[in-house]
Amino acid sequence: MKLGYFTMPLHPPGSLHHETLHDDLEQIITLDKLGFQEAWVGEHFTSVWENIPAPDLFIAQALGLTKNIILGTGVTCMPNHNPFVLANRIAQLDHMAKGRLHWGVGSGGFPGDLEVFGFDLEGGKNKAMTREALDCILGIWDNPKPGRYVSEWWDFNIPETDDWIGVKYHIPPYQKPHPPIGVAGVSPKSETLFLAGEKGYIPMSINFTPANKLRSHWDAVEEGASKAGRTANHSSWRIAREVYIADTTEQARKEMLEGTMARDFKDYFFRSLSKYNLMNVFKSDPDMADSEITLEYLVDNIWIVGSPDDVEAKIRALYNDVGGFGVLLAMGHEWNPKENWVHSMELLANEVLPRLSDLK
Repeated sequence: MKLGYFTMPLHPPGSLHHETLHDDLEQIITLDKLGFQEAWVGEHFTSVWENIPAPDLFIAQALGLTKNIILGTGVTCMPNHNPFVLANRIAQLDHMAKGRLHWGVGSGGFPGDLEVFGFDLEGGKNKAMTREALDCILGIWDNPKPGRYVSEWWDFNIPETDDWIGVKYHIPPYQKPHPPIGVAGVSPKSETLFLAGEKGYIPMSINFTPANKLRSHWDAVEEGASKAGRTANHSSWRIAREVYIADTTEQARKEMLEGTMARDFKDYFFRSLSKYNLMNVFKSDPDMADSEITLEYLVDNIWIVGSPDDVEAKIRALYNDVGGFGVLLAMGHEWNPKENWVHSMELLANEVLPRLSDLK
């Protein structure tokens, strides 16, 4: 069992960007010192709460402030970018990271961002564009043939090589054949996670999904792997969760139900997911009413909250319920007071994780 982090990030409206970026960097630095294996950083253009539009720039700065932690885009929303430009930027970032980069890719799901780039939530064109763009980029990295690259969404030319003056596509990734690619799944039997299994990508399950739905995520990975003649390994699977530890379970529950987590879910997630009729993502039973999705339901059924002993038990229960996984991704928030979050992560890394050494 390894520890990682996934930050969208989350900051309430009215926050100052230079302050929130500093806060997010400080979190990554703290986790690096605690020995976390990896941290993933989201990309959103029009979400006031999730206010990092350029995770590659954030990662570039974080690389110089950390020593060991692997940093990943979580995710690069492919419909937001020209694939030729993206191929160059990710390849350069991979050289800057020298092996400390994962590349998370996805089709994007925030309605405002999809509107900016001419996609809609239901049409599915953003998913088709994502698959085509990823294939295009991997092809350029493998064999950047000169010529015209045309699709419904882009039209660019790679010039003929001129060695005399040095003209060519010149920056393949540092890692071979490319940085490890990660994809995130939400729905049961996720097509995205089927792709992860088929292509050998890192599968990630988001923080909202109840344990009884997570089994279908791994089923999708295994089915994709089987189609391609691969063997899926549970150790590659990342599961994201809200994780918070205090000295006692009573204290941890109180701080989660009355603090940062309560604000973020009540003022952001519940509002936005209700607007787009997506509250079912939290439901362990499809017949549940939306009104049954409360903070108390989440802390009892999805979040991992409690004393070190109780958190160990909850992680073990999750591991056994889903058949095993490799990396627990603790979710990022604008923690206040910050020292309580630092204490929580110290307990997770130094007390809980060593007890889980038998989980392979």
